[in-house]
Amino acid sequence: MGLAILLGFGTIASSIGLLATSAYIIAFAALQPSIAELQIAIVGVRFFGISRGILRYLERLVSHHAAFRLLASLRLWFYQKLEPLAPARLIHYQSGDLLSRIVADIETLEQFFVRVLAPPMVAICIAVFIWFLMGTFDPRLAVVIIVFLALAGVVTPALVKRLGRGTGRQMVELRAALNTALVDGVQGCADLLAFTRAGRHQTHISSLSNQYIQLQERMSQVGGLSNALTGLLMNLSTITLLLVAIPLINAQRIDGVYLALLVLAAIASFEAVIPLPSTFQHLESQLAAAERLYEIVDAQPSVMDPDEISPEPIDFSLTVRDLRFRYEMDEGPALDGIHFQLDQGSQLAVVGPSGAGKSTLVNLLLRFWDYDNGHISLGGHELRAYRGEDLRRMIAVVSQDTHLFNDTIRGNLLLANPGANESDLVQAAIQAQIHEFIQSLPHGYDTWIGEAGARLSGGERQRIAIARALLKNTPILILDEPTANLDALTEREVVKTLYGLMEGRTTLIITHRLVGLAKVNQILVMREGRIIERGRHDDLIQAGGFYHRMWRLQTQSDALDILLEGNASGSGLGPEAKV
Repeated sequence: MGLAILLGFGTIASSIGLLATSAYIIAFAALQPSIAELQIAIVGVRFFGISRGILRYLERLVSHHAAFRLLASLRLWFYQKLEPLAPARLIHYQSGDLLSRIVADIETLEQFFVRVLAPPMVAICIAVFIWFLMGTFDPRLAVVIIVFLALAGVVTPALVKRLGRGTGRQMVELRAALNTALVDGVQGCADLLAFTRAGRHQTHISSLSNQYIQLQERMSQVGGLSNALTGLLMNLSTITLLLVAIPLINAQRIDGVYLALLVLAAIASFEAVIPLPSTFQHLESQLAAAERLYEIVDAQPSVMDPDEISPEPIDFSLTVRDLRFRYEMDEGPALDGIHFQLDQGSQLAVVGPSGAGKSTLVNLLLRFWDYDNGHISLGGHELRAYRGEDLRRMIAVVSQDTHLFNDTIRGNLLLANPGANESDLVQAAIQAQIHEFIQSLPHGYDTWIGEAGARLSGGERQRIAIARALLKNTPILILDEPTANLDALTEREVVKTLYGLMEGRTTLIITHRLVGLAKVNQILVMREGRIIERGRHDDLIQAGGFYHRMWRLQTQSDALDILLEGNASGSGLGPEAKV
């Protein structure tokens, strides 16, 4: 930063020197001196002309290099602060708003160095320089130029800030709203078209865009006014300087040949204060952007890691005793008095309707949230004794919405184990029963699958998620609604694959679907945050309770789905039918 300020000072000082020596040559040449008497001034013009160009280039290079490095550092810093907040704190923010913060707001802050921090420092240095230059001729000239520089560099920016008050903040907030609307529109484009609401959403985006344009126009108007005022003050300073300097020349206090030099030096010095109104004009938007960033950065993670190193688990059994949790203090409990024992290598299923608290239990086990009361013990140690990263290294998760990145199949699989070789990938894919499908693709494992795996079917995405979990090869496995949103036939095929994945692992199955639970060691039935039934599949069926009713209804529904799919395939009306 110091180097950029020094180069900026050198650039404007060279401009002053260039105009001043040029004026001196022209004025002195009118006296018809010998060329020898002009030689030093001629060399000065060449020197200042060349140095001005070189220094301007170096100043732009250094300042923008520093600004771009700052931009990269800010993005990395913000993401590092953002990551520990997921998912507990980030559920209160929209993805479009977060995108606006990490892209647009940080880019606004990047301008802080170029537009806000450096220009005032350069202006102060130039003011001191021109003060001494004018003072060598007469102190009154120094006073005149300093007064007008102060009017242009302090009073005008203050006026601009007052006239544009609130505009910068409104622009930042409106830009965030516009980005949010655009992201929502792109993500929900199909639904907007399906419900014939695309035009309404376009109108909303157009309204936000027009409001943003109006704010930009207001900023431009204020900016134009500041430029006009600065130009007026520069002209007034020239007139005032002449009114003060001419009597001094008549009194032979100053040689007349220096009059043009003084005037052009004064005009050139205004280059230092011209950017200052814009600096104050953009300061508000940059402060607003900083506030939006620090709103995220200052947020405390919902779970704090212990200072000590995570303990080594004795085994991979899981014990939950009297577990209670609520998301907000004014809400009812999401979990209320949950207790169970999951031995190493065994399987336990937690079933129940939506909203029963099943996914909340997964979030607590992964330490995405911290429980209010009760105990969770893993391998003989309280779960809070483990650091989140160390805990999640021991657990593989296959969920209903496992995210697949816009990458190749290979890249998505290697996310679980970056050091895996080709044979490891193939073995995991074979176990997940997806290898043959991958081989049938034009580029095999190097096939791009689109954003969130958009080019794959639901069953194919789940099998890749299973292969990724196999590749991670952890002792604990959590299956969170792994067959949700799949048709009955695909669900049964995926369940068969999951049984191979569960073998030898401590497995917790979270589901409202009861397919394939006959072999599970223990089943917990949850409703409204409490366990209402527990036992094995056959025992719960014989008990005739809530689990039995769920099983009976799902069995009838699945039989109808399979019948309909079979009829559709037989008549050529299924998904494989050609149009």
